[in-house]
Amino acid sequence: MIEKDTIRLLRECDAGVKMGVSSIDDTMAFRLSEPLKKILEHSRSQHLEMSREIAGHLDRFGDDGKDPPMMAEVMGKLKSNFKLVTDETDHAAADLITDGCNMGIKSLSKYLNQYAAADEYSKDITKKLISIEEQLAVDMRGYL
Repeated sequence: MIEKDTIRLLRECDAGVKMGVSSIDDTMAFRLSEPLKKILEHSRSQHLEMSREIAGHLDRFGDDGKDPPMMAEVMGKLKSNFKLVTDETDHAAADLITDGCNMGIKSLSKYLNQYAAADEYSKDITKKLISIEEQLAVDMRGYL
């Protein structure tokens, strides 16, 4: 049971971190202020570091990870493109990123509870990823 929950939790973290990087990349494609870009670049590098850590742990179990659901990615891209094309402001970008962070925090917290038998290392990775999302949401407050 521990191994199954560990793999499942890590796979959800993998999908979540990929979704986070994709959202940040989509947002950074638009005209943003330099301070906001720096915050997003820093968070992107944290997400990529977590992605490598998760992939390494999944590899130990012989698992390739999980991609985000296609529909969630498509809907996210449509929403961000529409909002940022019509309103290319830091406010619009911060609003989108904050929504994404909140969804990520909610999902990861749910999976942390759902896969309670996962090993402590995987739970710590999940908590660290939640913390990164929480900090990014806090960093966005000044732009809302």
